[in-house]
Amino acid sequence: MAVNIHPTAVVEPGAELGENVQIGAFSVIDADVKIGDGTVIAPQVIISGNTTIGANNRIYSFTAIGGDPQSVSYKGEPTRTVIGDNNTFRENITVNRGTLDDEGVTSIGSNNLFMAYVHIAHDCRLGSNLLFSNNASLAGHVHCGDHVVLAGYTLIHQFVHIGEYSFCGVNTYSTLDIPPYMLVAGDRAITHGVNVRGMRSRGFEDKNALLELKRAYKVIYRSGHTMAGAVEILESGATEEGKGVNCPEVKNLVNFIKSSKRGVIR
Repeated sequence: MAVNIHPTAVVEPGAELGENVQIGAFSVIDADVKIGDGTVIAPQVIISGNTTIGANNRIYSFTAIGGDPQSVSYKGEPTRTVIGDNNTFRENITVNRGTLDDEGVTSIGSNNLFMAYVHIAHDCRLGSNLLFSNNASLAGHVHCGDHVVLAGYTLIHQFVHIGEYSFCGVNTYSTLDIPPYMLVAGDRAITHGVNVRGMRSRGFEDKNALLELKRAYKVIYRSGHTMAGAVEILESGATEEGKGVNCPEVKNLVNFIKSSKRGVIR
């Protein structure tokens, strides 16, 4: 199947379209846009700026990708947006390109589902296999690991890092980093345990790792230690119960806490 462009769509000279790309009525594709094979763009979509979109994405109506960042520092510099493969962007989503205050790129991985009205601000760096429900919004410079779920109306402050396999409940608001594997909710967000059900539903089946994460959670959040003290206990290789916590997931959790510049939620 050849490229299918509706007669009312505007595709500026210089845009690169892969095989089997479909572009719906009244959509606008800027000159510096590259779109991979099999991507389907619904009516009334705007893709602007220096934007690269991979293969087999589905972009629904009234979505705007690659637009100017909502940053007072932005002065029209040629920054970028880079998106992987097999993503679904539902209606009324906005994705802003990067700024020179960071690395100049907003990036999104593959196999993600973004539901209606999601906002992804400038310089965000998102992984793969994400699910963002309606009205979830990320401020600028947010980093998000793989397999994360943000429930509806989640709000993430700028520069926050979100660890892999974490889950944010409805109306969560976080100004601090969200550790991997955790179930969090609230305004301000607090932890409610290890995201066991969510991890299993997203293909994580290592029962020993889940057990060790539960033990680590107790050390960090339920034993009365300072964060530094909890990290020291975990790095020693044993909890107060004498159980080993040297599995890779616990090491990842500890490294996330140690590398946090904003501090992590408690």
